[in-house]
Amino acid sequence: MSKYELIYILDARASDAEKAEISKQVTDTVAKIGGKVINNQVWIDKQRFSFPMNKVWEGTYYLMNIEINGPDLNRIRRELQINERLLRFLLVKATPVKAEA
Repeated sequence: MSKYELIYILDARASDAEKAEISKQVTDTVAKIGGKVINNQVWIDKQRFSFPMNKVWEGTYYLMNIEINGPDLNRIRRELQINERLLRFLLVKATPVKAEA
């Protein structure tokens, strides 16, 4: 299993309960596909966008670290694209940082 970072943006105007529900949906999606969630946290609480996304000007950024097999990445992307409550998401492979001597 490889490590990946998933960053997703939700509408900042949503209530805390709605944000928690959507975050749980994303976590459940990763677990359902066979991945393991290492960390899920709010990265930036309210950030104003340069341009509107779905007529929304402010978003809350979440950072999730996951472990998953490479072939399952397309299934996760497909599930996240279906979720209309996510404004945007980005899934990238986490590269280990080598310590300098």
